[in-house]
Amino acid sequence: MPAITADTLTLPRVSGPAASDTERPVRSITTGPRGYEGEGFPVVRAFAGVSAADLDPFVHMDQMGEIEYQPGEPRGTDWHPHRGFETVTYMIDGRFAHQDSHGGGGLITDGATQWMTAGSGILHIETPPAELVESGGTFHGIQLWVNLPKKDKFAAPRYQAIEGGQVKLLSSEDGGALVRVIAGEIGNEEGTGPGPGATYTPITFAHATIEPGARLNIPWNRDFNALVYVLSGRGTVGPVAHPITQGQLAVFGPGDRISVSAADGQDSNRPALEVLILGGKPIREPVFHYGPFVMNSKAELVQAMEDFNAGKFGAIPPNALMPHTSGR
Repeated sequence: MPAITADTLTLPRVSGPAASDTERPVRSITTGPRGYEGEGFPVVRAFAGVSAADLDPFVHMDQMGEIEYQPGEPRGTDWHPHRGFETVTYMIDGRFAHQDSHGGGGLITDGATQWMTAGSGILHIETPPAELVESGGTFHGIQLWVNLPKKDKFAAPRYQAIEGGQVKLLSSEDGGALVRVIAGEIGNEEGTGPGPGATYTPITFAHATIEPGARLNIPWNRDFNALVYVLSGRGTVGPVAHPITQGQLAVFGPGDRISVSAADGQDSNRPALEVLILGGKPIREPVFHYGPFVMNSKAELVQAMEDFNAGKFGAIPPNALMPHTSGR
């Protein structure tokens, strides 16, 4: 269950469609394969099988968990580098600790988001906190990679800690859906406003909970691409109600609005349809992606590896977080 909830009857509402609006058609629906990341935590590769052109300006997204860890089980990542993009770690439920080589870090917990601009180069670690390793508990989150345009590839690294209470909360027109806007904006009515995340690339990133039988129909920037990923539950998307379920990604075509509906019946342990809604202005530049680097040419990838090996991404700080080894 998401950590951030609210009474939708008291929230600003997203307006319904205007007569001139065009609802975006569904271009494709894909199912993300399951895998493992870092030291062995389970993920769904949400963008697998989707063309880079449809994803632009996004590069990669993993759903981490949802899993209920036993004591000694939680695992994270070791220290590793990044350059040329931004990582967005959104903890839907649970806790994750972060530290980087430029002084950023802290505990990402229960609806909070860590927005890290790797830019010119950074080292970081994401690992479960000691108390989660010792006692076990819920772990459920998202990591999204947002590309940087060529002009910002070598921006100075920065870190944004967005607490769950800072996200913009909105309601659907009928009150049947709660929308948490982390970055960008949905609608321009009084009280809607933008989410707190500051981005180099114009994007919108939101998490919606849609009650059984309810429909979310929201305005969407015509210049953005549009994606909907199902975290849990089942429902339909688009004007002809394409079925969609947990672990699937819908790519939309052009238009002014996005619609997502929750099925009347949901599983007892999944009382609502949970979706991520995201899109951004395509960068339309060459993308060369290798491991933790996202650049504009092969030569820049080679340079990134050389700079990392030469220690130019910073140093692991004293008394740094380290991977947990208990339970192995």
